[in-house]
Amino acid sequence: MIRLANSLQDLLFSRMEKTFPALKVRNFRYFWVGQLISVMGTWMQTAAQSWLVLTITDSPFLLGLLGVAQFTPVLILSLPAGVFVDRFPKRSIVILTQIASMILAFILAILVFTNTVQYWHIFLLAFGLGMVKTLDIPARQSFMIELVGRDVVLNAVALNSTVINLGRIVGPALAGVVMALVGAGWCFLVNGVTFIAVIVGLFKIDVAPVVKKRPKGTVIPDIKEGLIYLFKSPILTTTTLILAIVSTFGMNYSVLIPVFARNQLGLDAQGYGLLMSSLGVGSLLGALIVAGGSSRGPNRVRLFVVPFITSSLFIIMGFNRSYLLSALLIGSMGFANIFFTTTANSLMQINSDNEYRGRVMSVYSLVFAGSTPLGNMFVGSIADRAGGGSAFFWAGVVTVLLVLGTTMAHKVRKRISAAKSDASA
Repeated sequence: MIRLANSLQDLLFSRMEKTFPALKVRNFRYFWVGQLISVMGTWMQTAAQSWLVLTITDSPFLLGLLGVAQFTPVLILSLPAGVFVDRFPKRSIVILTQIASMILAFILAILVFTNTVQYWHIFLLAFGLGMVKTLDIPARQSFMIELVGRDVVLNAVALNSTVINLGRIVGPALAGVVMALVGAGWCFLVNGVTFIAVIVGLFKIDVAPVVKKRPKGTVIPDIKEGLIYLFKSPILTTTTLILAIVSTFGMNYSVLIPVFARNQLGLDAQGYGLLMSSLGVGSLLGALIVAGGSSRGPNRVRLFVVPFITSSLFIIMGFNRSYLLSALLIGSMGFANIFFTTTANSLMQINSDNEYRGRVMSVYSLVFAGSTPLGNMFVGSIADRAGGGSAFFWAGVVTVLLVLGTTMAHKVRKRISAAKSDASA
């Protein structure tokens, strides 16, 4: 019996190593386990913060404005942040950003516990977190390939997405229960404590830093150099453009879901938390499937097909008023989005040289997170006037139209390039 158990255990670990080769890398395991704990706290705070703002202000527009505060720094400062990330060890940058995020979470917890929290407090703290994320996102994304190497980066990105989306399942559900029982303050406190896990994991990582030594005063030339490098690459350019469209109009869940849950479905905090968790369930399933098939590399077709699927789900959601169907549709959105984002992320990392990767991923941050203020203002304004259902509907319509135009332009560009090649031959 013991021999059979050992054989089954060996078979399980062997299968896991083949399916998830990134987990064989010790440095990535430290990073991954730390994230597994910390991200749950982050999603607890995200869900609790949105519900807290709606409770204080009763305004979908002000909730959308909170996204503007958090992501405008990313929009403005991502490009110089990419230069910074290329010049300094990425592990050190991520450690500093995690410490700063922990402090901000504790400040918000104290404000809530002392019953002094106001909307402008949350707004300023969201802005501070946005400043932190300006460095954190490109550093974290470009750090991935340093942890595992180019061959298994898609597997690492998918596994990291698995952690994020597991947190997206557990975090909001826990937040709903905690808010119902003891209040939102405990969600922010728990989030602050969970950062300790990822900080400890980062200190255990031993990896040679990839940095680019450049003279002082060359930030603008370095930004220009990185942008020229990106725009010369057709795959990087196309990926960036479609990512910008989907991120702006097709991923505004922090505004859309709480407004829809409260105003269209009449849910309380716990019902909202469970609805948010359905997004994580779909995303987790998608991440596991992507990780399992990562040996084949990123599939470029997903860049064009998946946004149409997501847009269709948004449009259907606009006419829906059923809780169960809402959970199914939102879960399907998460499933589709994870296929898209892991593909976009991996394509940009794999197709970037080491010395440019920080700047390329800063552009990724710019369009992925930096476009959020525009999208939040768009859906927040519609939701304020016409409700969450209309916001879902119009977000889907705009996304499908813009992606359709981009797809047609991409095909025309390919035909022109092919004609030029034939003529030169």
